[in-house]
Amino acid sequence: MIQSAQVASKFTLFTHHAKTFPNLVTALRNSMLRAGTFTDERIAEEQVVSVLNFDIHLVKDFRGRRYIERITECIPIEDHEDYTYDYRKEKTIEGKLEKFMDNATKYFHKITNKELYRYVNILEYHNDSYVLTNKISDENIKQMRNNMNTEDAIAFDAFLERNWGKETKKVAKK
Repeated sequence: MIQSAQVASKFTLFTHHAKTFPNLVTALRNSMLRAGTFTDERIAEEQVVSVLNFDIHLVKDFRGRRYIERITECIPIEDHEDYTYDYRKEKTIEGKLEKFMDNATKYFHKITNKELYRYVNILEYHNDSYVLTNKISDENIKQMRNNMNTEDAIAFDAFLERNWGKETKKVAKK
């Protein structure tokens, strides 16, 4: 499912029984590791996070009612902290060693940083009604708009303005 979502379609729909969003990520990551698709936990989790844009969590209450409890957005944390090669410009061994240590510090931070994503609930069910709790990220808004016709994009923009009061960047429609 993760591999198909990466290359085969604009969206992938599947079911899962995880109780929380972090449990969903962990379960999918562990499935990929068990299947032998990956051997590194971090890389497997990065792959999972790269395709999980939204989780629509359904529940069935004690009366037998089924409803959407929450819609959660997954926002990958991108690490743009690149290494520096400034050591080549250093004239002294101390300067070169300082630049090496800077790169080593960045490397170990990247390797040990466990946060590959953050997640926010966009919509939650409270007291028999739905409540918008957080704005959809600008990146997902952009991607959603790119897949809408002009009429739907106008309605979506009105929805965003009405509910979050912020105008989003308009994407020219063909």
